[in-house]
Amino acid sequence: MVRNLPDVLLAVFLLALLPGCQPAPDKPETNYVSYRADPRRQALCLYWRDAQGHRYGSVGQLRQCITAQGDSLIFAMNGGMFNPAFVPKGLYIEDGRELAPLDTSAGAGNFYLKPNGVFYLTATGAAGICPTVAWPTVGRVRYATQSGPLLVLNGHIHPAFRLGSANVQIRNGVGLLSDGRLLLAMSKTKVNFYEFADYFRRAGCRTALYLDGFVSRTYAPSAGWNQLDGDFGVIIGVSEPQR
Repeated sequence: MVRNLPDVLLAVFLLALLPGCQPAPDKPETNYVSYRADPRRQALCLYWRDAQGHRYGSVGQLRQCITAQGDSLIFAMNGGMFNPAFVPKGLYIEDGRELAPLDTSAGAGNFYLKPNGVFYLTATGAAGICPTVAWPTVGRVRYATQSGPLLVLNGHIHPAFRLGSANVQIRNGVGLLSDGRLLLAMSKTKVNFYEFADYFRRAGCRTALYLDGFVSRTYAPSAGWNQLDGDFGVIIGVSEPQR
């Protein structure tokens, strides 16, 4: 959900509708590994450090810890950018506790390509993605991770993205579907930002947020995709009780 979006941001995104902004060439859906999660009915959490303060780091380590607790990890992917000390870049909230502050500064790199945004979950499991400037209107949440740029906002692709751009990379992100579920996805091959954003838009996401690039990993055993390595800050995980 996007609340009280400033008019200036709407105007910026409407620029994407000007002549010359054409649909991206069709990319086979098989070029993406994805998972549709319902945080209102599933246990979807953000993970950074365990109870002893040790960073999970890899998907494999997270799966091992969740298995030891009597649950099964059914999906996981890295959940945002981090600094060289593996501290989340920008806002990070876990179990209602703010562990890293909101970053409203300017800078170089994808994170600072405005508008950037925050992906969050409320205590009842409602999911939202909002521009960073709208974060003060959101209220209390259980989980949140800040990243950037926003891929899609109000159904429009970020106007800085260009069809045919040579800036290609493995990319992962999260989008909000119209029924309240989340689309968590990673490209299997290198894609540019326009192609990646268009994937979320064509899937029905009116809002989507970029999470990270070449470091990205996804664990989706239901899709036959089992990357358990990686070295991250935050990880997004979906679990269920062991059967």
